[in-house]
Amino acid sequence: MWSGKTEEVSSPVFNATTGARAVIGTIPTMGADEALEAVRAAATAWDRGQGQWPRMPLAKRIAAIEGLVLELKAVRAPMVEVLEWEIAKTSADAAAEFDRTMQFIAAVIAELRRDPNLGQGLTGWTTLSGVGVRMRRGPLGVMLGLAPFNYPLNEMYAMLIPALLMGNTVVLKLPSIGGLVHCLTAAAFAKALPPGVINFVAGSGRATMAPIMQSGLVDVLGFIGGAKGVDALIKEHPQPHRLKVFSQLEAKNLGIVLPDADLDAAAATVATGALAYNGQRCTAIKLVMVHDSVAESFVQKLLAEVAKKRPGLPWEEAVTVTPLPEPTKPKYLEELIADALGKGASLANRDGGGGGLRGALFTPAVVDGVTPGMRLFSEEQFGPVVPIARFSEVAEVHKALRDSWNGQQAALFTSSAETAAPLVDALSTIVGRININAQCGRSPDAVPFSGRRSSAMGTMSVTEVLRAFSIETVVAYQAKDAASAAVAAGLDSRAAFFAPLD
Repeated sequence: MWSGKTEEVSSPVFNATTGARAVIGTIPTMGADEALEAVRAAATAWDRGQGQWPRMPLAKRIAAIEGLVLELKAVRAPMVEVLEWEIAKTSADAAAEFDRTMQFIAAVIAELRRDPNLGQGLTGWTTLSGVGVRMRRGPLGVMLGLAPFNYPLNEMYAMLIPALLMGNTVVLKLPSIGGLVHCLTAAAFAKALPPGVINFVAGSGRATMAPIMQSGLVDVLGFIGGAKGVDALIKEHPQPHRLKVFSQLEAKNLGIVLPDADLDAAAATVATGALAYNGQRCTAIKLVMVHDSVAESFVQKLLAEVAKKRPGLPWEEAVTVTPLPEPTKPKYLEELIADALGKGASLANRDGGGGGLRGALFTPAVVDGVTPGMRLFSEEQFGPVVPIARFSEVAEVHKALRDSWNGQQAALFTSSAETAAPLVDALSTIVGRININAQCGRSPDAVPFSGRRSSAMGTMSVTEVLRAFSIETVVAYQAKDAASAAVAAGLDSRAAFFAPLD
């Protein structure tokens, strides 16, 4: 039980009596000493690869994680409630985040059981060029994991659980917003895992993360957030050449509406793709480029769809727009809108209350006439603002793609393969996923979720994330040497490394 300093955690839901953010709990405030204690505990559990967890047979690690899942499911209700209060997820979205996370864990375990070498073969002894070989994947060492507020459970566990399954030990940095849900899991982890395998750190990132990285004890960094943050952490490591980095970063996903698009379907999809969870998703559509010939009609249809998004509190029925958890976010969004309006854009749904602010509830804003010289064209708003840029020639879209820092996804709206093909070819070397008449997204989890440029380092999927937090280890012998062959054959029943999964 933590007995040191704590700080209050407030909700974006305002207290009607005080007019201030409601206080919903407290979270530890740690400093450099506590951060170093956590990473040293992880390093002790790793013990240069000789610790109990990294040397445990894979089947036993899987069993431990399955036990963890049972413990987590026992606290599902309070975890869902915390997601509603702390980050203002709707009841349905909060429940879906928990359930999808458990489904992801089950899928990762199923894939690991099906093929512990993850598609790389050599599951049994194989002779290649006169050499007998067998392979298994092993851990990397101590992982430092950081994830953002918007999916504090799902995004973190998508890295954390694969890392644990592969035998790594972990230091988990709780996000400054969205950290309470992890506090509810501490008892479950303590019951399911050996001491030191997972360690929580809470408090200022500046006060805790630099000392951890400077210690040189971190072998792999799992980071979901902003590029500046991951760059700063990498620079703190004394031996960055040996630091393996897995990161999912920013995105300015582009929606492209061509003249032959089904405008009703496109408008509905863009509204959902841009505003689901208030647009606070890396996979949200964050800029829409619409051909001049259909722009007026599309914008009107989009406004009608946006108007259907009901604002309110997370637990209210049919609510889709909720308060923003980040205290500084409304001001930032207002600055982006003001910059665009000052340079000639228009707030298309001003009459419908677009861009209005009540407490932390920001009414979705549709900003039409956005051009490359405006901040909204290139900056990731990560909030309920839908920028519309108009184009007359596809060359303008190509230029926007070439100039962008983004490399995650795009959504292409068209009814013609002939029209789509040139843009698919252009996008195929820029983004990791091209969506045809569909919003951007990560699912299904078996499909690679990748990115180029400043949007990612590494690929997320039930298979690829296991590879990201492990490395191949090969045992080999000269096949013509009968004595060595006999030793190798005996390893199957004696070495924990090759222990069967059933």
